[in-house]
Amino acid sequence: MERVIVIRFGEIFLKGKNRDYFESLLIKNIKHAVKDVPHTFSRSQGRYFLENFSEDDEGELLDRLKKVFGIHSLSVADKVPTLATDDFAEIRKSLAVIARSKAEDADGKIRFRVTVKRADKSIPMTSAEIAAALGGTVLQTGAFKVDLKDYECEFKVDIRENGFSFVYTDVLQGAGGLPVGCSGRGMLLLSGGIDSPVAAYLMAKRGMKLFAVHFSSPPYTSDKAKEKVVELKNIVERYAGEIKLFVVPFTDIQLAIHKNCPSNYMITIMRRFMMRIACALAEKYECGALITGESLGQVASQTVESMTCTGATATLPVFRPLIGFDKDEIMDVAKKIGTFDTSILPYEDCCTIFLPKSPAIKPSLKSVEKAESALDVDALIAPALEGVEIY
Repeated sequence: MERVIVIRFGEIFLKGKNRDYFESLLIKNIKHAVKDVPHTFSRSQGRYFLENFSEDDEGELLDRLKKVFGIHSLSVADKVPTLATDDFAEIRKSLAVIARSKAEDADGKIRFRVTVKRADKSIPMTSAEIAAALGGTVLQTGAFKVDLKDYECEFKVDIRENGFSFVYTDVLQGAGGLPVGCSGRGMLLLSGGIDSPVAAYLMAKRGMKLFAVHFSSPPYTSDKAKEKVVELKNIVERYAGEIKLFVVPFTDIQLAIHKNCPSNYMITIMRRFMMRIACALAEKYECGALITGESLGQVASQTVESMTCTGATATLPVFRPLIGFDKDEIMDVAKKIGTFDTSILPYEDCCTIFLPKSPAIKPSLKSVEKAESALDVDALIAPALEGVEIY
């Protein structure tokens, strides 16, 4: 018997005539995720398989695959010849081994059922008939009793059309969503906080290929703050694939705003500049949208009025996947994906310097544009774009 990892996709089943395109992207992303772990890849009627890997690598492969968007579920299974003419002898051997393993720590008899999927229609027996026949092998261990509805253990047998079957019990949840790359490109405004990495994760889950822009204000922000953002990018890449990060020097823009504009509008005007710069980079790299970690009402810059003023400078759609999330919900996702501990490291980003005592909560677009007219916008943006660092 050979150990294999069975990979199943979910939402792609609904894609009709476009399904081949989505599958090709998913296969590409799977292969990229496990490219440095020895294995072979194969496919068969809506299933993918990783084979010929070492037992020591099994856990690492599963951990990586669980982060690939587009995968619905995974199972580690025994691959055996079907041998229907020999009463499924190899399948029975596998079932017996698994059953004995499950019975080792059992306290009393385990309620079980056998479920068979039969892709090989050349076998005359129905799936239910095969399941009933195979159930006897499990019963022979003496540790099980049949219960088709309220069962504790389900033995699964997937009989494929290529002469092989896959026998397993456990199904691991995948990341779900759509393969990264199928929904265009997006430019993420990546701060060092909790929210924007979560926004990145959610957009990647819907198939968007990500780029990211971060605004740095040395000497007011440190190299540690920049390293923190690079680490957040690296963590999100485990789910989203490779992300190109642009670090924009923002000090001169912030100083100009601080010197020439009313303090209560500083945050709003600062974010308007961020939108302009992000759009310029997005258009250069053929991104179709901006992505932010804004959540309605969370801070002064995230009221409807503030977002109207900042969004007015955007030449692309602005996606805000966290708009209806509260902070606890955002933190839960951050902990799930592994960004939370990095996000809370105490290194300031540019949004935390020159903060006014009383920022405008409900600014009007007309008043913000009037305040911003004291600045030469193009002259401030040009050197910032020229000084971009790319990671």
